[in-house]
Amino acid sequence: MKKKIDRRHHVPERVVPEKAYKNGHFLSSVSARPLRILAEYFEPLQRFQKYRVRNTIVFFGSARLMSSVDATQMLKEREQSKASKAQVLEAKKMVKMAKYYDDAVELSRLLTVWSKQTFGNSKKRYLICTGGGPGIMEAGNRGAYIAEGESVGLSISLPFEANANPFITPELNFEFHYFFTRKYWFSYLAKALVIFPGGFGTLDELAEVLTLLQTKKIKKNIPIVMYGSSFWNKVINMQALVDHGTISQKDLDLMTFCDTPKQAFDFIKKQVRKYHD
Repeated sequence: MKKKIDRRHHVPERVVPEKAYKNGHFLSSVSARPLRILAEYFEPLQRFQKYRVRNTIVFFGSARLMSSVDATQMLKEREQSKASKAQVLEAKKMVKMAKYYDDAVELSRLLTVWSKQTFGNSKKRYLICTGGGPGIMEAGNRGAYIAEGESVGLSISLPFEANANPFITPELNFEFHYFFTRKYWFSYLAKALVIFPGGFGTLDELAEVLTLLQTKKIKKNIPIVMYGSSFWNKVINMQALVDHGTISQKDLDLMTFCDTPKQAFDFIKKQVRKYHD
């Protein structure tokens, strides 16, 4: 049984209160959500200013794609191990789609070499920016790495996706919790977008940027390259939207289709020099 304390003559031990901004439990709570949102604005802003990042060329695309070397190796291993038909079919799909990974590496390399040769390390340089994960994102960062240039990775914490790829410049490697703050940084610094084949996430990112451009919420000119015309024309029938009157014919001018790294490189270089020099 606890001994009763005579409070008239007892002085309790002094407790030093914890500062609110050091209280992890509070910062993780619903009440502190606005602070976390602001942190995902101000912390990237501080780093972008510190490392003089003003212009990015953003690569969007599937996290599932892999290089032709890795895809061919996966198919070989599955065929030799007598994997299921479904697993072999999946590997064959990856081999077929691997050209987009390889093309993303090459396009990123071309753009990075051009930026380095033209702008050096000045604030006017253009850095490749990706979602930081595997697949096309990895390919974009990888191409810049091969060219010995810097690149940005705006990854997001997901329960089913790998950590940030190893080709991102360490100082420009970010991890977001909120999709909308991540999307803000994609759009705010972007001077061009390249949309490689992808799934729901890629379609979401494409639709949001198209909406912002169409409604003039983004006032700058951002050329959008739809990379892989055979893929995109099969997946999205943009002309049907015009035919049904849900968008105008001029809205289609927001996008340009390209099928080779050189074609996309020439178009992007011409457009960014025209509108952002």
